[in-house]
Amino acid sequence: MERRVTPERAIEIASSYPIPRVVENVALDQSGDRVLATALSSLVDDPRFDNSAMDGFAVRLEDITEGVTLSIVGESRAGGPEPPMVGPGEACRIMTGARIPAGADSIVVVEDTNVSGSNVRINGKARPGFIRRRAENLSVGQEALPAGTLLGPAEIGLAATMGHHQVAVVKKPRIAIVSTGDELVAPGSELSPSEIYESNSYALSSLVERMGCTPVRHHAVADTLEDLKAALSSLRECDAIITSGGVSMGDFDLVRRIMEEEGDPLFWKVAMRPGGPPMFGTWEGKPLFALPGNPVSSLVVFHLLVEPWIADSLGYHEEAGPRLSRKVTVRLQEDVAGAPGKVCLRRIRIRSENGELLATTHTHQGSGNMHSMVAHNGLTLLPPDTNGKSGQIIEALWVH
Repeated sequence: MERRVTPERAIEIASSYPIPRVVENVALDQSGDRVLATALSSLVDDPRFDNSAMDGFAVRLEDITEGVTLSIVGESRAGGPEPPMVGPGEACRIMTGARIPAGADSIVVVEDTNVSGSNVRINGKARPGFIRRRAENLSVGQEALPAGTLLGPAEIGLAATMGHHQVAVVKKPRIAIVSTGDELVAPGSELSPSEIYESNSYALSSLVERMGCTPVRHHAVADTLEDLKAALSSLRECDAIITSGGVSMGDFDLVRRIMEEEGDPLFWKVAMRPGGPPMFGTWEGKPLFALPGNPVSSLVVFHLLVEPWIADSLGYHEEAGPRLSRKVTVRLQEDVAGAPGKVCLRRIRIRSENGELLATTHTHQGSGNMHSMVAHNGLTLLPPDTNGKSGQIIEALWVH
């Protein structure tokens, strides 16, 4: 087992033991918020044929001068029959999306015309740019949605435009969430003087779900080896386990103990603050990510380590796939203390002003202060042994 690894090394180790990736086919109308397992290419040209972007008349540009009168030879409507050819001195009434008649090369919008019987007077310009050209958006065989793309409304609409009625997506893995601690009780219960409401499993379950997985939240487990072992063993049907608490040096840090005695720990402790004591390994052959029990620490470790592990495991696209945070550069508006020998993830509020991202702090930085994760929307990425100075540009994670 490696100890006190860098965040980069922790991600490298974890990614060597990925969550199983399974592919399934679903109907397009059931694919919302799913992740493409394979790239999608267009089955058709888009548009399939030259068509009009406006209601009006299809004409020949060379025939048009203001005030000219043309003969109406017919009409072209979306989904209708083949329109008649447009010859010299002729015009064809046309609807938005309808096929451009042979011989026509421009559109005069309906607002610039006056119709009298079978003739139309032209009072404005003929516009070649109002014709949508065949395949100007996509051509047959062109890849438009890469593997790992999160399917939102626009992506689903594009898949339908390309002719796909079903898609191959990543099957949502089941990830168990287990908090540990005698002091933890479910929200809504009566509290004794020594108890607190358990919050980590709720927050972590939400993060797991937003990363395209199915959380399986277990009730808080008491600080006994028997209870912890029974809880972990009951989760054999899940694809991975995330625990919260029990990974530090205390006598009741039982996740660490049970992993060392009966599991296969691969790293313990990461050079980061907050969130230094996470552990990763396998339990009964299943990946297990053990996070600290302090509420802020558990979320910070998730964003820095667990999020990229899930994304790598499931083949998410770096830009188009599910992401909860992204790396940006920000200008500090106040001094921010770093951490000796560790990457420092101070909570910051990031805002855009005059084309620049600015960062400030708004609450104290205690690792038990969950409110600080709401009051802020970012984390500094200060290198080890580095303080941030007001006015300095640094790297940060912008949390969505």
